[in-house]
Amino acid sequence: MIRNFFTSITMIVFLIGLFGCKSSKNPETWSDKKLDEWFSKGEWNGGWSVQPDNSIDKRTLAINYFKNKERWDKAFNFLRNSNLSTLETGRHNIDGDNLYASISEYLTKDESEARFEAHRKYVDIQYVVSGKEIIQITPIAMRDTVFQEYDETRDIEFFSVKEHKSLTATPERFYIFFPSDAHRPGLRIEAADSVRKVVIKLRID
Repeated sequence: MIRNFFTSITMIVFLIGLFGCKSSKNPETWSDKKLDEWFSKGEWNGGWSVQPDNSIDKRTLAINYFKNKERWDKAFNFLRNSNLSTLETGRHNIDGDNLYASISEYLTKDESEARFEAHRKYVDIQYVVSGKEIIQITPIAMRDTVFQEYDETRDIEFFSVKEHKSLTATPERFYIFFPSDAHRPGLRIEAADSVRKVVIKLRID
């Protein structure tokens, strides 16, 4: 009888541990405290020295990270180990169409020259390597007038929004935009500034 008792206790402990492990990998069930701790620890970005911006949706990030961990790890490995100041402009394949980097150089522009955009197949990791710009963001629910319907080939749509907030993007921080995030990058702060930027396109399944 005692033996059966200890066997039962062992089984209960095992099951608790098993379900505990499963729930620990499911950010949808995490408390805000656990989510903040995971985000602050920074293992998800491979210890990249550039700081994530506070605008990043932590729960959406965690959910997507654990769904495609290998892809996210490769993305930040590229950012951490590449000389982003000297890479040729254009596309750099990391994992084919699943994951690639786009390096661009441009002058920032006026609001009247840019439109809000959003994507459905890819997440954007955007980082200003040099220079500075304004990036305006808002939830996709704030979409108003559609200027260009969604183009599946280019994975993009353009529209106006009802309201937004503005962020100053510099080499100190990086940004992550999910399909739920409408964004208008590349805006000038005062005078036009020369910007070099890397955008990682990470396909979501």
